[in-house]
Amino acid sequence: MTLVGVLRLRRHTLLHVAASTISGERAVPKLRVATLSTSSNSHLEDKKPILELLQRVADGKVSPQEAAELCGPAAEYEAVGDFAKIDTKREARTGFPEVVYAESKTSQQVAAIMKAMIDGGEDNVMASRVTPQAADQIRALMPGQHLTYYEMPRILASKTLESATKGDVEMDCPTACVLCAGTSDLPVAEEAAVTLELADYRVTRLYDVGVAGIHRLLRNQHILRASDVAICVAGMDGALPGVVGGLTSAPVIAVPTSVGYGAAFGGLAPLLTMLNACSPGVGVVNIDNGFGAAVLAARILQQLR
Repeated sequence: MTLVGVLRLRRHTLLHVAASTISGERAVPKLRVATLSTSSNSHLEDKKPILELLQRVADGKVSPQEAAELCGPAAEYEAVGDFAKIDTKREARTGFPEVVYAESKTSQQVAAIMKAMIDGGEDNVMASRVTPQAADQIRALMPGQHLTYYEMPRILASKTLESATKGDVEMDCPTACVLCAGTSDLPVAEEAAVTLELADYRVTRLYDVGVAGIHRLLRNQHILRASDVAICVAGMDGALPGVVGGLTSAPVIAVPTSVGYGAAFGGLAPLLTMLNACSPGVGVVNIDNGFGAAVLAARILQQLR
C-alpha cells in the first residue's frame, strides 16, 4: 500500500501531519492517534502512527520540536468554525465516539460538525435530539451524504440499523435489554436502544411492561434474564426499575422520563423513586437521558466482549 493509502486508512494520523509538515504545509489537519479495535493486535496498531513519527525524527526528516508540536494540543481536537471543537480521541479514550447534541444548535452547525466527523473517517456519526424539520434541513445541507433519520428516538445518523446488525453483531455477544413502562416512554427507550444498535451492540426490547400490569413483565422474565444489562425507562411513579432489580442479576440502569401528570413534576417524581429504589444494583441517569443510559450500558458490555 502506498504512503497515501496508509494515511487514508489510518484516518488522519500523526504520520499524515508529519508528511504535511515536511512538505511545507503548516496547517494541522484533524488527527486520530489511536482507535479502538477488538483484535489482539489493537495495542500495536494504536502505537503505529507514533512509532512512525518517532522513526521520522530518528531519520532526521522531522525535528524533535515539530514532533512535540504535532503530539500536543493540536492533535486533541478539530475546530469547526468558531462554534465547535470535535473530540477526535473520545472513542479511543472511552470506547464510545462523540455524538452531536442537536438541541439548541442550528441546522447549519449540526451539518458542519457531522460533515467534519464523516470526513475525518468516523463510521458512526450521530446527532441526537433532532426534530423532523431539522433533519430535513441538515440532509439538504449535506447532499453528498446518506443520512438516516430515526423519528421515534430523534436520531440522525450516518449509519443504518440494517448495516449495523448484518455482520458486526453476533448472536452470542453481550446483550442489553431495554424495557419501558408504557408506550409514552418509547421515545426515550428507543433513544437508548437505537444508540446501542448503531454502536453494534445487540439489543432486546420489552415495552409496555409497567407495574400497573406487572404480569406483562413476569411473563417475559426469560428475555430479561438472558441479557447482560437492563435499561429500564419509566415515568409517572417510576417504580419499574425497582421491580426489575429484584428479578435479574444484571446491572439495571434506570431512566426517569418526563411522562406523567402534574405531581410527576416533569420527571422529578420518578427520578426520586428510582434513587430510592429498594432493590440493590440499580443506577440512575438523568431525566429523559436515553443516550446517557446507552453509553453506560455500552461501557458495561465492553467488559464482557
